[in-house]
Amino acid sequence: MGDYLQLTKPRLNMLVVFTTAGGYWLGVSGQVDTGVLLHAVMGTALVAGGSAVFNQLYERDVDALMERTRSRPLPDGRLAPARAFWFGLLQCAAGLAQLAFGANPLAALVAFGTLVTYVVLYTPMKRRSSFATVVGAVPGALPPVIGWAAATNSLSREGWLLFAIVFLWQMPHFLALAWLYRDEYGRAGFPVLPVAEPDGRSTGRQAVVYAAALLPVSLAPVVTGLAGGAYFVVALLLGLWFLWLSFSFARDLGRPSARRLFLGSLVYLPIIWIVMMATRVS
Repeated sequence: MGDYLQLTKPRLNMLVVFTTAGGYWLGVSGQVDTGVLLHAVMGTALVAGGSAVFNQLYERDVDALMERTRSRPLPDGRLAPARAFWFGLLQCAAGLAQLAFGANPLAALVAFGTLVTYVVLYTPMKRRSSFATVVGAVPGALPPVIGWAAATNSLSREGWLLFAIVFLWQMPHFLALAWLYRDEYGRAGFPVLPVAEPDGRSTGRQAVVYAAALLPVSLAPVVTGLAGGAYFVVALLLGLWFLWLSFSFARDLGRPSARRLFLGSLVYLPIIWIVMMATRVS
């Protein structure tokens, strides 16, 4: 059972659950329907887990080449690919059904788009182009839209604003991670940006560009009426700090600065999301 659980990438999907719940909380008007919230969160988690299974099925050969992934159940031979396939398919079907009938069909449709983008577009593209990082940020940023759709049965601008915050945040987060593990990515044949352009200048520059774009976007919830004034102050301070971490990384491209940016990204998103939810304007 532990191997099956590992296939779903539970640590990564904690972010999926958190942002889905945040999207619902920010979108709901009046009383929170805990039943719908539960269906939205669990359905999205199942679809995300199933997507992770299909991703690992496709990449089991290259996962065997990297130190941090070679002990996964598929490259290590602890699970047969056929069993993993049916496990992933069952999860995705159950998650989409739960979203469609427990929340609404629109939430299920957005989740289906997340599944297709991640499995059909992003996963094969990882072996071909560094642009896969940008494509992969799309399904990574859609869970709050699923939560928003579950709460409002719409895809209004506020839902897409939540998408933009998570999308822009992911880029410095992953670029720092890719720089830390660039040797392993290179051995596995993944042309991430630090592998495709090993001098690192493009990696650092893009981290700064995305962090700079995130700053004004992260303040927009106050303008649209999603969050209150206290959120503006926190988002501004955190955004400037995150931008400074990105500048520091771009300036020296050392492992310590990359690690600080990566760890800083793990601090940034939960805090900004919690404060946004806490200062929600009803």
